[in-house]
Amino acid sequence: MLAALLFFSAVGGLAGLVAGLFGIGGGIIIVPALSLALAHQGVEAGLVMHLAIGTSLAIIVVTGASSAFSHWRKGAVSLDLLARMLPGLMCGAVLGGLVAEQLDAQQLERYFGVFMLLLALHMLLSRGVSEADSGAGRPAMFAAGTAIGTFSALFGVGGGVLSVPWLARNGAGVTHAVGTSAACGLPIAAAGAITFLFTGLGHAGLPSGSSGYLYWPAFFGVALFSVPAARLGAKLAHFLPPHRLRQLFAAVMLVVGLKLIL
Repeated sequence: MLAALLFFSAVGGLAGLVAGLFGIGGGIIIVPALSLALAHQGVEAGLVMHLAIGTSLAIIVVTGASSAFSHWRKGAVSLDLLARMLPGLMCGAVLGGLVAEQLDAQQLERYFGVFMLLLALHMLLSRGVSEADSGAGRPAMFAAGTAIGTFSALFGVGGGVLSVPWLARNGAGVTHAVGTSAACGLPIAAAGAITFLFTGLGHAGLPSGSSGYLYWPAFFGVALFSVPAARLGAKLAHFLPPHRLRQLFAAVMLVVGLKLIL
């Protein structure tokens, strides 16, 4: 158990560092790492990905709250945009959790691998976020929120890679898009984690220390170190060449994504 807790702590440190450096959720680190650790602990193969994703969402509640509060203190959260997207985000997060329950672990693993490949290509090819002056109406905001919430909860990530471009193109500057995206990740993660908790209740083979698809030893080990590491990553981002860092991280994601698919 001590070795597992040390591993979870290291994962938390790495996930937080990545989140701070690149401005993306740590779920893309947490989910593959937890799936590897849970499989190594002998958890039933059919439960590994569901536990990894559910636990990742619960962790993002903690890290997302810290990030959102920091952005809010700096005045970088648009409460108007958040309010317009909130219903869709929460509906989508619940939908994503329900869809995940209908997929087997192998399907989830492959879909997550495809998601990582697409995200890696986006990081390699993206030239920045474009801005627009006008915002979409409530129906479009609800639809976008539902889509973002669904994919985020399905894969156990914060959704920043999807919400930042959308917000920037619909009335928010890049700074406010990043801050509002951090706030959007909080209801996604909370609704998604609760859904994974309830859909996992009663499953035979769940490891000791779990509630539904939430595995608490991993939650505490990762969350404890991810918050301070994210702050460190945010500071380092101002001193290291971001373009080269994104290329290196995207290359690692390509390798991991291919491994999950093949």
